[in-house]
Amino acid sequence: MVMEALRCGFECGLSKFLNKVSTYCSKKFHQLLAEEWNRGVSENGQQERWEMALTRSYERVDDAFKDKTLAPYSVGSTALVVLLSACQIIVANCGDSRALLCRGNQAIPLTVDHKISRPDEYDRLMKGGAKILFVGCPRVEGVLAMTRAIGDHYLKPWIIFEPEITFTSRTEEDECLILASDGVWDVLSNDDVMKMACSVLKRQRKKLALGGTGNVIYPAQCAANKIRKEASNLSGDNISVIVVDLKAPNEGSLN
Repeated sequence: MVMEALRCGFECGLSKFLNKVSTYCSKKFHQLLAEEWNRGVSENGQQERWEMALTRSYERVDDAFKDKTLAPYSVGSTALVVLLSACQIIVANCGDSRALLCRGNQAIPLTVDHKISRPDEYDRLMKGGAKILFVGCPRVEGVLAMTRAIGDHYLKPWIIFEPEITFTSRTEEDECLILASDGVWDVLSNDDVMKMACSVLKRQRKKLALGGTGNVIYPAQCAANKIRKEASNLSGDNISVIVVDLKAPNEGSLN
């Protein structure tokens, strides 16, 4: 399997510690996941084994930030991880980043944002005794707008690390997968992002097929740049975007 990992949120503040946290997660997560997969055994098949391995990996990364030499307790991040094979897409998400599958003319969210506006997340916070204060928007203890994160230990037990995990079978119609931080989704709709990405991908693929050079070698990067530019024009938030071209041979294309 090929793993695409998106780490958003570390960059959303102005602290010297943020890059340290991002670097730690980027270097360690795939190692932890491999360890958990290798030690995991499930009588109920590979799906449960992946769920166990991913959840345990999130837990270990979250536990690492209890060490204040890595980062202060006030630092945290969303964590969106995708495992991609020729037949399946596995998505694990913790936070308000989003994974969007572009299938034919459909924009299919593979994640649901962990925000206070979700009734189930709101109920969980209320049962746990959290205070929800409006500071620009509803925030846990008046600080954090999302309800799950890696780190942010000063807001435990309300902010939890547990990822939501989905399994989606791939089809011939799948065009691309878009992973992006909340700064994109706050200003652009799923349909807008899908149309933008697919338009760029198709144009760049055609140029590449005709023997073009330069940036047409990387259609997915061109699509990500387009989304990033459009979102940045509308938002003051930091923007993180990854586009995975599901038609590209190196991404396990079905074609």
